[in-house]
Amino acid sequence: MGEALVGNLRIAYELAGAGPALILLHGGISDHREWRRQLDALSDEFTVVAWDAPGCGQSSDPPESFRLPDYADCLAGFVATLGLRRPHVLGLSFGAGLALEFYRRYPTLPISLILASAYAGWAGSLPAEVVEQRLRQVLREAELPADQWVSGWVPGLLTANAPDGATDELIAIIADAHPAGMRVMARSFAEADLRDVLGRTAVPTLLLYGEADQRVPLSVAEDLHARIPGSRLVVMPGVGHQSNMEAPELFSLEVRNFLRSLNL
Repeated sequence: MGEALVGNLRIAYELAGAGPALILLHGGISDHREWRRQLDALSDEFTVVAWDAPGCGQSSDPPESFRLPDYADCLAGFVATLGLRRPHVLGLSFGAGLALEFYRRYPTLPISLILASAYAGWAGSLPAEVVEQRLRQVLREAELPADQWVSGWVPGLLTANAPDGATDELIAIIADAHPAGMRVMARSFAEADLRDVLGRTAVPTLLLYGEADQRVPLSVAEDLHARIPGSRLVVMPGVGHQSNMEAPELFSLEVRNFLRSLNL
């Protein structure tokens, strides 16, 4: 693990490989460990960097006032600190929303976007009552011992066809969630409406979804595909929300094929 100081925040990260930079942005209630398989699979061709977002993993907790633009500013500082020039940016779920906010605020930095299990923010993609229910759930669980709620997340993230060990690995990652990070991420995404940036996205964009995703309906995927000019939509059959862990070989292959196709 490496460590970078961005403002007053200590940001932990893992880096592997050499070549064009590919930044991996994990989902909410998670950390860089969800990308273990992509760090292994893609580091033969890319400099793969997986960070722990503020309030996650081994990184510092942000202030309670932190919101999605603050995460994007922190990411820009992180990119500058590591000297990553025009990286490809791959985000999953919350990380995909962060990738869009990062592009909104720093449109000349990413050379491409890969948005997996993506929303245009909860407010931008889900009914208000669903947003409120999700926010209440996370805020309530942030105050409880992890063993009282962690296992309840798994059915919405992985299907019954997930590979051996994936469920236990995901539970271990979620169980280490920071209460402060959970609260800040949930409030950030509940408030986020990124629909206005979709039509202005002018870099190559891959949308990568699981057909059996219980948290992001395919109607959301189709909406983002219709709004982002020239975007590519790939739907992985039978795969759930945590597609990078459930179908890692297919996920990494789709990412590699997309990046190779850019001829940059």
